[in-house]
Amino acid sequence: MQKHHYVARESALSHFFFSNTKSAWIWLVIRLYVGWEWLVAGWNKVGAPAWTGDQAGAAVTGFVRGALEKTGGAHPDVQGWYASFLEQIVLPNASAWAHAVAWGEVFVGIGLIIGAFVGVAAFFGLFMNLNYLLAGTVSTNPILFTLSIGLILAWKVAGYLGADRFILPRISTMALGAPPREDGARNDG
Repeated sequence: MQKHHYVARESALSHFFFSNTKSAWIWLVIRLYVGWEWLVAGWNKVGAPAWTGDQAGAAVTGFVRGALEKTGGAHPDVQGWYASFLEQIVLPNASAWAHAVAWGEVFVGIGLIIGAFVGVAAFFGLFMNLNYLLAGTVSTNPILFTLSIGLILAWKVAGYLGADRFILPRISTMALGAPPREDGARNDG
């Protein structure tokens, strides 16, 4: 009896979007849009008293209370388990969460705009979008969430027209134990 080995082959379209540096221009536009949205949102929070100033936590407290109001009815916008998290973890630590959200948004925005650790930055942006959605806030969150999935999947090329073009080859060679090449190319063959 002959064994058949299945070899998964990547489609040409998938290869183009997620592995080919020619798609980097598409990801640059998406990266800049998503990054700008995060940077502006975070920057406005970092300078606001209710987020990082003398009233830090007031904005988070208001946001959480609004989310908790959406827990009733047959089809609540906010699920009970998430409401418990908001009540027991976020509310008692509203000031710390306010700082984490404000600065997290800024750092995600900067990472995406300069193209540094794009996959990681997009993941943390997606995670924040997910939490906003779980709290019953739609706004631009579904759009940013969806674009972030693309950036995460395209992490190898999404930052090619950015800092990742220089960072990723160095990380790759460090992981392999080889010194980085002067031209920034990978040493793994």
